[in-house]
Amino acid sequence: MPRGANQKFKLYYLAKIMLEKTDEDHYLTMPQILKELERYEVTAERKSIYTDLKDLERLGIEVEGEPDGRSYRYHVVGRQFELPEMKLLVDAIQSSKFITARKSRELIKKLESFVSEYEARKLQRQVYVSGRIKTMNESIYYNIDAIYNAIAENRKIRFHYYQWNTKKEMELRRGGESYCVSPWALSWDAENYYLIGYDSAAEKIKHYRVDKMLHIQMTEEKREGGETYKKLDMAVYSKRSFGMFGGKEEKVRLQVRSDLAGVMIDRFGKEIMMIPKDKESVTVVVDVNVSSQFFGWIFALGDGVKILGPEWVKEEMKKEIWKVAERYGGSEDHAQTTQA
Repeated sequence: MPRGANQKFKLYYLAKIMLEKTDEDHYLTMPQILKELERYEVTAERKSIYTDLKDLERLGIEVEGEPDGRSYRYHVVGRQFELPEMKLLVDAIQSSKFITARKSRELIKKLESFVSEYEARKLQRQVYVSGRIKTMNESIYYNIDAIYNAIAENRKIRFHYYQWNTKKEMELRRGGESYCVSPWALSWDAENYYLIGYDSAAEKIKHYRVDKMLHIQMTEEKREGGETYKKLDMAVYSKRSFGMFGGKEEKVRLQVRSDLAGVMIDRFGKEIMMIPKDKESVTVVVDVNVSSQFFGWIFALGDGVKILGPEWVKEEMKKEIWKVAERYGGSEDHAQTTQA
């Protein structure tokens, strides 16, 4: 039998064929395997393929044969990822706002290489990237890498921070002046990545949206704020900071309608204090960073939640309601009685 042009790559092409053309539901017979190899200009005899299939196991590719009438058929079993696991990964990529639409398609395409071409089609059926709200900052992946490198090297980073203006244009904050921060961690909150860092000038921990950071550079300066960061409980910090907007830390008492108890647990965890008030409501004590976002969350729950204290938080809530009422032609008196 004449040797094919790619004979020395026989094992590579055999692995490629078995991984792409077979799975739990799709098989290849020996004649089909030989025919697929010919497409890659590889010739082989049956006996050598039997040996090669065993050799694939040494490469971590397990091929199983089973009777099919008077012959045998073969398929790959025990892949690194099962199809349901791949679907979970695809869903995670699709739903991640910080991953751009283009990068989402690239990542999903790479994931397809871990399954057969038949399973890859099933993955493609659930890909709906274009209609999702996605970040437009393609450099976010390099930002994350740069931040992790700086953390590993115990160095400060310098970067520019931007916001969108009404013309839908990127606008640098601080008039283009760079930020210098000691990076300590990355946190995922409300579908966004945040850098948790120490601002030496302000002498406090702050957070920054990673997709709004530009031109990150690692400096020669050693990080600062280590002791302050050690005192920070990241889980508590994330729960307190609504949408990662800062505010004064406070222990707030809420009167919550009983059917909204699950909402409180979902937001603050099962450790929160709940004291039965009557058959229809409970008093809940939570630690939060009091901000407009916190008041907005309370407002969205309607008459199911009422702020009981501290008094200054109640007053701030009244002011927020008054601002909203004023926009729609309401009176201050009406607004102030709403949350009294």
